[in-house]
Amino acid sequence: MTPPHVGSTHQEPASWLVRARGITKAFGEGDTKIPVLKGVDIDVASGEVLLLVGPSGSGKTTLLSVIAGILESDEGDVQILGESIQELSASGKTNFRRDHLGFIFQQFNLLPTLTAAENAAVPLFIQGVPKLEAIARAEEVLRTMGMGERLKSLPTKLSGGEQQRVAIARALVGEPQLLLCDEPTASLDGETGHRVVEQLCAVGKHPDRAVIIVTHDSRIFEFGDRIVHMEDGRVDQIQQREADLL
Repeated sequence: MTPPHVGSTHQEPASWLVRARGITKAFGEGDTKIPVLKGVDIDVASGEVLLLVGPSGSGKTTLLSVIAGILESDEGDVQILGESIQELSASGKTNFRRDHLGFIFQQFNLLPTLTAAENAAVPLFIQGVPKLEAIARAEEVLRTMGMGERLKSLPTKLSGGEQQRVAIARALVGEPQLLLCDEPTASLDGETGHRVVEQLCAVGKHPDRAVIIVTHDSRIFEFGDRIVHMEDGRVDQIQQREADLL
Protein backbone atom coordinates (compact mmCIF):
# COMPACT_ATOMS: atom_id res chain seq x y z
CA MET A 1 0.00 0.00 0.00
CA THR A 2 1.22 3.51 -0.78
CA PRO A 3 1.54 5.40 2.52
CA PRO A 4 -1.50 7.60 3.05
CA HIS A 5 -1.19 11.34 3.54
CA VAL A 6 -2.88 13.53 6.08
CA GLY A 7 -6.11 14.87 4.62
CA SER A 8 -9.23 16.75 5.59
CA THR A 9 -12.17 15.18 7.36
CA HIS A 10 -14.51 17.31 5.24
CA GLN A 11 -15.78 16.71 1.70
CA GLU A 12 -17.46 19.04 -0.75
CA PRO A 13 -21.15 19.39 0.27
CA ALA A 14 -22.48 17.93 -2.97
CA SER A 15 -20.70 14.63 -2.26
CA TRP A 16 -21.81 14.09 1.33
CA LEU A 17 -23.62 10.91 2.21
CA VAL A 18 -22.95 11.35 5.93
CA ARG A 19 -22.29 14.64 7.66
CA ALA A 20 -21.74 14.72 11.44
CA ARG A 21 -21.01 17.88 13.38
CA GLY A 22 -20.13 18.52 17.04
CA ILE A 23 -21.01 15.01 18.22
CA THR A 24 -20.65 14.53 21.96
CA LYS A 25 -21.67 11.51 24.01
CA ALA A 26 -21.13 10.63 27.67
CA PHE A 27 -22.23 7.68 29.77
CA GLY A 28 -23.17 7.77 33.44
CA GLU A 29 -24.18 10.66 35.68
CA GLY A 30 -22.50 12.98 38.15
CA ASP A 31 -19.11 11.82 39.41
CA THR A 32 -19.35 8.64 37.34
CA LYS A 33 -20.03 10.46 34.06
CA ILE A 34 -17.55 9.41 31.39
CA PRO A 35 -17.26 11.48 28.19
CA VAL A 36 -16.74 9.18 25.21
CA LEU A 37 -17.16 11.50 22.22
CA LYS A 38 -15.89 15.08 22.55
CA GLY A 39 -17.07 17.17 19.63
CA VAL A 40 -16.50 14.91 16.64
CA ASP A 41 -16.88 16.32 13.11
CA ILE A 42 -16.80 13.86 10.23
CA ASP A 43 -18.02 13.60 6.64
CA VAL A 44 -18.34 10.50 4.52
CA ALA A 45 -18.52 10.96 0.77
CA SER A 46 -20.62 8.97 -1.66
CA GLY A 47 -18.48 6.19 -3.13
CA GLU A 48 -16.11 6.22 -0.15
CA VAL A 49 -14.74 3.49 2.10
CA LEU A 50 -13.85 5.17 5.40
CA LEU A 51 -11.92 3.34 8.12
CA LEU A 52 -12.20 4.34 11.79
CA VAL A 53 -9.14 3.24 13.75
CA GLY A 54 -7.68 3.91 17.16
CA PRO A 55 -7.14 2.28 20.55
CA SER A 56 -9.92 0.58 22.47
CA GLY A 57 -12.03 3.17 24.27
CA SER A 58 -11.30 5.95 21.78
CA GLY A 59 -14.99 6.19 20.80
CA LYS A 60 -15.06 4.42 17.43
CA THR A 61 -17.98 2.07 18.07
CA THR A 62 -19.91 4.75 19.95
CA LEU A 63 -19.54 7.08 16.97
CA LEU A 64 -20.74 4.33 14.65
CA SER A 65 -23.83 3.79 16.83
CA VAL A 66 -24.59 7.52 16.95
CA ILE A 67 -24.33 7.79 13.17
CA ALA A 68 -26.77 4.90 12.87
CA GLY A 69 -29.23 6.49 15.27
CA ILE A 70 -28.93 3.56 17.67
CA LEU A 71 -27.48 5.85 20.33
CA GLU A 72 -28.60 9.43 20.90
CA SER A 73 -25.80 11.98 20.97
CA ASP A 74 -25.79 14.52 23.79
CA GLU A 75 -24.98 17.32 21.37
CA GLY A 76 -24.43 17.69 17.64
CA ASP A 77 -26.17 16.63 14.47
CA VAL A 78 -25.90 13.69 12.09
CA GLN A 79 -27.29 13.88 8.58
CA ILE A 80 -27.48 10.86 6.29
CA LEU A 81 -28.68 11.32 2.73
CA GLY A 82 -29.72 14.82 3.78
CA GLU A 83 -31.93 13.51 6.62
CA SER A 84 -31.24 14.73 10.15
CA ILE A 85 -31.29 11.54 12.22
CA GLN A 86 -31.95 13.35 15.51
CA GLU A 87 -35.18 14.82 14.17
CA LEU A 88 -36.70 11.42 13.35
CA SER A 89 -39.09 9.68 15.73
CA ALA A 90 -38.14 6.26 17.11
CA SER A 91 -40.22 4.54 14.42
CA GLY A 92 -38.82 6.93 11.81
CA LYS A 93 -35.28 5.91 12.74
CA THR A 94 -36.20 2.25 12.55
CA ASN A 95 -37.70 2.70 9.10
CA PHE A 96 -34.74 4.78 7.93
CA ARG A 97 -32.29 2.08 9.03
CA ARG A 98 -34.40 -0.58 7.37
CA ASP A 99 -34.49 1.26 4.06
CA HIS A 100 -30.99 2.72 3.84
CA LEU A 101 -28.51 1.14 6.28
CA GLY A 102 -26.75 -2.19 6.66
CA PHE A 103 -24.95 -3.31 9.83
CA ILE A 104 -22.16 -5.69 10.72
CA PHE A 105 -21.67 -5.85 14.49
CA GLN A 106 -19.06 -7.64 16.60
CA GLN A 107 -21.91 -9.73 18.00
CA PHE A 108 -23.33 -11.71 15.10
CA ASN A 109 -26.92 -11.74 16.44
CA LEU A 110 -27.99 -14.66 14.28
CA LEU A 111 -31.41 -16.19 14.93
CA PRO A 112 -30.78 -19.74 16.24
CA THR A 113 -33.80 -21.36 14.56
CA LEU A 114 -33.02 -20.03 11.07
CA THR A 115 -30.56 -21.49 8.58
CA ALA A 116 -27.58 -19.53 7.32
CA ALA A 117 -29.49 -18.53 4.18
CA GLU A 118 -32.60 -17.56 6.13
CA ASN A 119 -30.54 -15.46 8.56
CA ALA A 120 -28.87 -13.67 5.67
CA ALA A 121 -32.28 -13.03 4.10
CA VAL A 122 -33.82 -11.38 7.19
CA PRO A 123 -33.47 -7.77 5.89
CA LEU A 124 -35.29 -8.79 2.72
CA PHE A 125 -38.07 -10.46 4.73
CA ILE A 126 -38.49 -7.18 6.65
CA GLN A 127 -38.67 -5.26 3.38
CA GLY A 128 -41.46 -7.55 2.18
CA VAL A 129 -39.51 -9.46 -0.45
CA PRO A 130 -41.18 -12.85 -1.11
CA LYS A 131 -39.54 -15.63 0.89
CA LEU A 132 -38.22 -17.73 -1.99
CA GLU A 133 -36.77 -14.70 -3.76
CA ALA A 134 -35.22 -13.41 -0.54
CA ILE A 135 -33.56 -16.74 0.24
CA ALA A 136 -32.29 -17.09 -3.34
CA ARG A 137 -30.67 -13.65 -3.14
CA ALA A 138 -29.15 -14.46 0.25
CA GLU A 139 -27.77 -17.76 -1.05
CA GLU A 140 -26.12 -15.95 -3.95
CA VAL A 141 -24.30 -13.61 -1.57
CA LEU A 142 -23.28 -16.47 0.73
CA ARG A 143 -21.83 -18.44 -2.17
CA THR A 144 -19.53 -15.54 -3.02
CA MET A 145 -18.18 -15.90 0.52
CA GLY A 146 -17.42 -19.58 0.19
CA MET A 147 -20.51 -20.62 2.15
CA GLY A 148 -22.20 -22.61 -0.61
CA GLU A 149 -22.08 -25.85 1.37
CA ARG A 150 -23.40 -24.28 4.57
CA LEU A 151 -26.57 -22.60 3.30
CA LYS A 152 -28.94 -24.83 5.28
CA SER A 153 -26.84 -25.04 8.44
CA LEU A 154 -28.11 -23.62 11.72
CA PRO A 155 -25.87 -21.13 13.58
CA THR A 156 -24.93 -23.73 16.21
CA LYS A 157 -23.38 -25.84 13.44
CA LEU A 158 -21.24 -22.98 12.13
CA SER A 159 -17.79 -21.86 13.28
CA GLY A 160 -17.27 -18.32 14.50
CA GLY A 161 -15.82 -17.29 11.16
CA GLU A 162 -18.74 -18.85 9.30
CA GLN A 163 -21.23 -17.07 11.56
CA GLN A 164 -19.46 -13.80 10.84
CA ARG A 165 -19.74 -14.40 7.09
CA VAL A 166 -23.49 -14.96 7.50
CA ALA A 167 -23.73 -11.69 9.42
CA ILE A 168 -21.84 -9.92 6.65
CA ALA A 169 -24.07 -11.45 3.98
CA ARG A 170 -27.10 -10.26 5.94
CA ALA A 171 -25.73 -6.72 5.83
CA LEU A 172 -24.95 -6.87 2.11
CA VAL A 173 -28.04 -8.60 0.77
CA GLY A 174 -30.25 -5.51 0.72
CA GLU A 175 -27.61 -3.39 -1.07
CA PRO A 176 -27.75 -0.62 1.58
CA GLN A 177 -26.70 2.93 0.76
CA LEU A 178 -24.66 3.14 3.96
CA LEU A 179 -22.92 0.07 5.36
CA LEU A 180 -21.68 0.30 8.97
CA CYS A 181 -19.19 -2.34 10.04
CA ASP A 182 -17.71 -2.98 13.50
CA GLU A 183 -14.61 -5.20 13.24
CA PRO A 184 -15.92 -7.23 10.27
CA THR A 185 -12.72 -9.29 9.91
CA ALA A 186 -12.14 -10.03 13.60
CA SER A 187 -12.98 -13.75 13.35
CA LEU A 188 -11.71 -14.34 9.82
CA ASP A 189 -8.41 -15.66 8.52
CA GLY A 190 -6.37 -13.42 6.25
CA GLU A 191 -7.57 -14.82 2.92
CA THR A 192 -11.26 -14.82 3.87
CA GLY A 193 -10.97 -11.40 5.47
CA HIS A 194 -9.41 -10.02 2.30
CA ARG A 195 -12.23 -11.47 0.19
CA VAL A 196 -14.91 -10.12 2.53
CA VAL A 197 -13.46 -6.61 2.60
CA GLU A 198 -13.28 -6.62 -1.19
CA GLN A 199 -17.03 -7.28 -1.18
CA LEU A 200 -17.64 -4.51 1.35
CA CYS A 201 -15.63 -2.14 -0.81
CA ALA A 202 -17.63 -3.10 -3.88
CA VAL A 203 -20.64 -1.70 -2.01
CA GLY A 204 -18.80 1.46 -1.01
CA LYS A 205 -17.42 2.21 -4.48
CA HIS A 206 -20.93 2.61 -5.88
CA PRO A 207 -21.48 6.36 -6.47
CA ASP A 208 -24.63 6.41 -4.32
CA ARG A 209 -23.27 4.36 -1.40
CA ALA A 210 -20.58 4.43 1.27
CA VAL A 211 -18.99 2.14 3.85
CA ILE A 212 -17.70 2.96 7.34
CA ILE A 213 -15.51 0.27 8.93
CA VAL A 214 -14.31 0.27 12.54
CA THR A 215 -11.23 -1.91 12.65
CA HIS A 216 -7.98 -2.79 14.41
CA ASP A 217 -6.96 -5.01 11.46
CA SER A 218 -4.03 -3.34 9.71
CA ARG A 219 -4.30 -5.95 6.94
CA ILE A 220 -7.30 -4.08 5.52
CA PHE A 221 -5.94 -0.53 5.75
CA GLU A 222 -5.11 -0.69 2.04
CA PHE A 223 -8.84 -0.72 1.25
CA GLY A 224 -9.64 2.61 2.92
CA ASP A 225 -10.01 5.76 0.85
CA ARG A 226 -9.45 7.62 4.10
CA ILE A 227 -8.37 6.40 7.52
CA VAL A 228 -9.72 8.41 10.45
CA HIS A 229 -7.63 7.97 13.60
CA MET A 230 -9.52 8.52 16.83
CA GLU A 231 -7.93 9.20 20.20
CA ASP A 232 -9.68 9.95 23.51
CA GLY A 233 -13.06 10.70 21.92
CA ARG A 234 -11.74 13.00 19.20
CA VAL A 235 -10.60 12.78 15.61
CA ASP A 236 -6.81 12.87 15.94
CA GLN A 237 -5.70 12.48 12.32
CA ILE A 238 -7.12 11.76 8.88
CA GLN A 239 -5.05 9.94 6.30
CA GLN A 240 -5.89 9.81 2.62
CA ARG A 241 -4.47 7.49 0.03
CA GLU A 242 -1.80 9.21 -2.01
CA ALA A 243 -3.33 7.88 -5.23
CA ASP A 244 -6.45 9.95 -4.56
CA LEU A 245 -4.35 13.12 -4.37
CA LEU A 246 -2.67 12.71 -7.75
